[in-house]
Amino acid sequence: MAASSRKKLSMKVVLIFQRLFLLLIGSGILLGCGTQHTLKRAAGQLIGNELSNAHVGIAVFDPQKNRYRFTHQSDKLFVPASNTKIVTCYAGMKYLPARFPTAIFQELDTAVIIVPMGDPTFLHPEFAVHPLMNRLKDVKKPIYLSTTHWKTLALGNGWSQEDFSEGYMTERSVFPVYGNRVHWFQERTKKENPSHAADSIDLFIYSNPEISWPVDFGKAGSRFSVVRAAHNNAFTLLEGKEKQARVSVPYITNGVKTGLELLADSLHTSISIWEGPKEYTARLIRQDTIYSQSTDSLLSIMMHRSDNFYADQILLMASQMKKGEMNEEGFIQDMLETELKSFPVTPRWVDGSGLSRYNVFSPSDMIHLLEKLRTEEPWERIAAVFPQSSEGTLRSISGLSGTSIIAKTGSMGGVLCLSGYVRSKDNRWLSFSIMINNHTSSGAVLRKRIGEFLSRL
Repeated sequence: MAASSRKKLSMKVVLIFQRLFLLLIGSGILLGCGTQHTLKRAAGQLIGNELSNAHVGIAVFDPQKNRYRFTHQSDKLFVPASNTKIVTCYAGMKYLPARFPTAIFQELDTAVIIVPMGDPTFLHPEFAVHPLMNRLKDVKKPIYLSTTHWKTLALGNGWSQEDFSEGYMTERSVFPVYGNRVHWFQERTKKENPSHAADSIDLFIYSNPEISWPVDFGKAGSRFSVVRAAHNNAFTLLEGKEKQARVSVPYITNGVKTGLELLADSLHTSISIWEGPKEYTARLIRQDTIYSQSTDSLLSIMMHRSDNFYADQILLMASQMKKGEMNEEGFIQDMLETELKSFPVTPRWVDGSGLSRYNVFSPSDMIHLLEKLRTEEPWERIAAVFPQSSEGTLRSISGLSGTSIIAKTGSMGGVLCLSGYVRSKDNRWLSFSIMINNHTSSGAVLRKRIGEFLSRL
């Protein structure tokens, strides 16, 4: 082949590749524009007329391409409600060991001193094994409880304290006992030999733990309920029509005094509060740490059930591990200045549960945190701890049409949030955060619209 012919052929090949390259780029741009248009339309359907006066933020991030697929007011601050538990989950994963400590056990020559670590599962009926209780049963010396490392209030800043009798408003403490709640049970059974037709039902109402506090009966209703007095541990029981029912009601902790009273009844010996010096090494015989439950099992319950009490105690246990004291405010400030200092928008974080309306985070903050979790923790661990589609509180998210999500809900009056990971149509796990504040719409309708939006990703 002549040199001029080879040169012409080479130029044709180059032109073909140039056109092909431009065609591929153009297709990518069109595809990107098409995706943006689809997501914009889907977001418009999510927001709709009902949310025209609400505050809505959306962020969808593609970690493989390291860019956002879609944003809408993603740098605005929102009340996150229980999306705050994602931050608490991060702290728990980072600072709590595989099995979290329940107490430090110090044996002196004349006594035993217990330094509690804030374990929310101690004597909680949800857990069958209580290593600290087993150890205490074997103690023959006087037992003391040291609480000098407790630097937090029982109720959080910005909590709706008028809800004191609700299970989601359980007081925090350095040494929770029975989950700092009285668990009430109602059972209705048919009498084997009724004396007359109107007397055919046996009604049993009992509590765990058993208590000696004032108890009264109120007017019966359709549902079994229990109400605690505002300023003392007195309870009013209202019989329901259910065959079986359970209600858990917070008790007033009075520091650790109420818990120690209940523990003394179960242990059949009293425990006093240690008022001596902080250091006991001169008279120390031995010291060891007693471990409780699996950290991930507790994190999973907290995330699936959105358990406020577990969340707040997990944050305090993480504070104890990092700072040597249960100092909620100090621990949060330390986290925001170190591990979480790179939030895109400076948040306000005040508790572990999200009960406080003082908490504010942006959707971009949530994306940053979700990506930080993905980078620092095994994906298998995240997937096991977070609820997945149709698990836990995600059962309330309809309209997904088979789309897989791993996420955490958050809701309170006028607030609805969902943040986590969603498997896209091109089989990628995207990070997303949808935050809605100041809405007056039906929660069920909004959850369906959120599910429909995610199904289009």
